[in-house]
Amino acid sequence: MVRHALAFLLTLCLAGAASAEAPAKQLFGKIRAGSPHQAAPFGGYSKGCVAGAVQLPETGPTWQAMRLSRNRNWGHPELVAFVQRLSKLAASQPGWQGLYVGDMSQPRGGPMLSGHASHQIGLDADIWMLPPNRLNLSATERENLSSISMQRASGAFVNGSWSRAHHEIIKAAAKDNAVARIFVFPGAKVQMCKDEKGNRSWLRKVRPWWGHHYHFHVRLACPRGARGCLDQAPPPPGDGCNDAVDWVNNILNPPPPDPNAPKPQPRRELVMADLPAQCAPILSSR
Repeated sequence: MVRHALAFLLTLCLAGAASAEAPAKQLFGKIRAGSPHQAAPFGGYSKGCVAGAVQLPETGPTWQAMRLSRNRNWGHPELVAFVQRLSKLAASQPGWQGLYVGDMSQPRGGPMLSGHASHQIGLDADIWMLPPNRLNLSATERENLSSISMQRASGAFVNGSWSRAHHEIIKAAAKDNAVARIFVFPGAKVQMCKDEKGNRSWLRKVRPWWGHHYHFHVRLACPRGARGCLDQAPPPPGDGCNDAVDWVNNILNPPPPDPNAPKPQPRRELVMADLPAQCAPILSSR
């Protein structure tokens, strides 16, 4: 009997070890609903999870969640509230009925099966650049409709689809006290720097980054009192416009490759042991 008991315990240990070594994205990616906890983000934007996440309704008076099959329209309640109030502002812009909302987070956050390194703690949202002209899209239409690119010259400049409304919506997002950062392609940041004639302090939050020409990425700061949440370092002082110009110059006149630069290494898949300790019970709770 002792031998059988030891064999059973060994089986349990091996199963637990296998689970700990499985990519965390496989575990979080199959969860369909939020956890029954008080809302709280744990860890950092690219290595964490979220308890008590809530789902952005698929359709509201001034928004529609896109790509519903991904089940990524979840977030901390502060993120859901932010998307709703920004969409109301967007609906006041000429030609916009609100917002098409792309990926937020999975029901319990964590690494995603595809598409993002961040979006793990329920505080990131991708907002489509495409102005919505109707908010009654079917589920099938939401899978097949695509956003539109705002860039030309590999992101050095905006194209003819860029409008003052894009400027005003991103400006409103940046001026929201909950927002820590907004990522856009370099040409958009430079264009906003040229066009803004009023108070420029909000431009500090708008940061150039690769991609982000079909959508802009909003990142909220850790909510007040969220002790397990790790904020990103604040942006450098100033409006960041000179930095954006440097990005554009590097696009137009790329520096020669450095033969001594280290080769990029493939990113290791995160496992549960890489995430904050709170993530295991969040993942397993019913």
